Amino acid sequence: MTKASLIPTERIERSILLLRGQKVMLDSDLAELYGVGTKRLNEQVQRNIKRFPSDFMFQMTEEEFYSLRSQFATLKKGRGAYRKYLPYVFTEQGVSMLSSVLKSEKAIEVNILIMRAFVKLREMIASNKELAKRLDELEKNYDAQFKIVFDAIRQLMTPPEPKKKKIGF
Repeated sequence: MTKASLIPTERIERSILLLRGQKVMLDSDLAELYGVGTKRLNEQVQRNIKRFPSDFMFQMTEEEFYSLRSQFATLKKGRGAYRKYLPYVFTEQGVSMLSSVLKSEKAIEVNILIMRAFVKLREMIASNKELAKRLDELEKNYDAQFKIVFDAIRQLMTPPEPKKKKIGF
């Protein structure tokens, strides 16, 4: 078993944020997963900037960054303990493209794990939509006495409030 496969899937899933209506990951979270510094990851991206169009990667605005920072109190005190530049975020396609600029074995393995986490999230969303559609169809076939049952099922289908890193409205 490799080191990369020891990264819990939940750790990756918690790193996926919703920003500007897209599922993204912060450059710092990706750097940590890949075992490189954030500065080094961003240097590699800048050296290969043509591989990262705006739908693969974009920089957060100050408002987005401060919203994120205030939600999680991530700023440390002291010289060098804060970010000099606004973070970059990577969409699923951008994360996939990172594997072409970060060429270590660990980067390849971590990238596979991240892609699987994105696929899992997509499947969960799709299955929830399909279940809601089926429930609506069933409800049409039954009278009002089953309304309580259908309402209870809908409440169970509602995902719990995310505990981490949801920004963008």
